[in-house]
Amino acid sequence: MFIKDYISKDYPAFNTSDSIEEANEVAKEFGYSHVFIKKKGIYQGALSQQFLEESPEGNLASLEHHFEKFALLDDGNILDSIKLFHTFNTNIIPIITKQEKYRGYFSCDDVFSEFAKYPLFSETGALLVVQIHSKNYSMTDVCKIVESNNAKIYGCYISSFVDEEVQITLKISSENLSSIDETFERYGYNVVHKYYDDEKEELLKDRFGFFQKYMEF
Repeated sequence: MFIKDYISKDYPAFNTSDSIEEANEVAKEFGYSHVFIKKKGIYQGALSQQFLEESPEGNLASLEHHFEKFALLDDGNILDSIKLFHTFNTNIIPIITKQEKYRGYFSCDDVFSEFAKYPLFSETGALLVVQIHSKNYSMTDVCKIVESNNAKIYGCYISSFVDEEVQITLKISSENLSSIDETFERYGYNVVHKYYDDEKEELLKDRFGFFQKYMEF
């Protein structure tokens, strides 16, 4: 999960003296949303490929006032990248040292590849979103409810705070799902969403199927 283990170095950072046209062509060739600019090895900022496409001829130094100053430190964590990808609408983030020296980059594909290894995303199971007043919220209780029904938790996280209500999203194994629903409700949790077919729903589907066959006679 540490950035230093995922640094790629095949995408160059450009010097301020390099041409806008050259930087734009390299960005298009790699399929990345931004180029990175350095001066004497020190990171200066980033420019979007789309902005370069619309810029007049010249060198990158002429666009200095448009540099976007976003980056990750090489001792950071992958989770730190998520907000930057979203905020700057980018698919690539520069990695720098504490002295602001450019070291390489980290792409959104790296994030997907890493997260895909975790049970939260890789395991097949049920997805639940439960909600309760924040003063009654306890992750310990949430886990106990699932595990007391002989199911496994593959991952859980707080997905939102709405007024004084907290929502928790859980990825769990598919055992005893109806019992888990009922236990959550018994402990004051509201099951906001559930992405699976519980036993009652299956029964209704079966009965509806029989009804359709009956009507066809």
